[in-house]
Amino acid sequence: MAHAPDVIAELTADHREVGELFAQIEEVTPGSAERKQLLDQLTIELVRHSVAEEMHLYPAVREYLENGDALADKELADHGRLEQLLKGLEARDADDLDFNRLLVNLRVEVFAHVKDEEDNLFVQLRQGCHPFVLESLGEKVRNAKKTAPTRPHPGAPTSPPAIKLLAPGIGLVDRARDFVTGRGK
Repeated sequence: MAHAPDVIAELTADHREVGELFAQIEEVTPGSAERKQLLDQLTIELVRHSVAEEMHLYPAVREYLENGDALADKELADHGRLEQLLKGLEARDADDLDFNRLLVNLRVEVFAHVKDEEDNLFVQLRQGCHPFVLESLGEKVRNAKKTAPTRPHPGAPTSPPAIKLLAPGIGLVDRARDFVTGRGK
């Protein structure tokens, strides 16, 4: 019987998907509607990923890793900057003068965050957690992404238990808005 991907494999796959979305955005003509649609898809993936990490990964980092509180706090600060950039992009059309500047800033922030997670945090998790814990976290992250919000909410709580209580409800509202507007299709 094959095992489902552990949390590190799951989140690394998300990172590759985000990288592919950035590449697709760069191939599309600046100012085009297609660019905004791709950014919407990127936003959906980034928000779902971030919320799942905040719900399950960072509490585990605090519990299992030496200096885990500082590591988790740093990752949450990264997420806060990303949420602000996503919120700024959400309010702009692709032909807005600030759109490209914000998109470049987002790309730089995302790739720095991904590199830090993969080169530092994930290495420590692999060393500090039993494989069963990592597999269990992978399942929790996969499930959390199914109900997570799809739009940036910079003011929303980022730590349990509040995020675990509020994120599914916010996610339901976001997905209803997405359905009505056709966002993310």
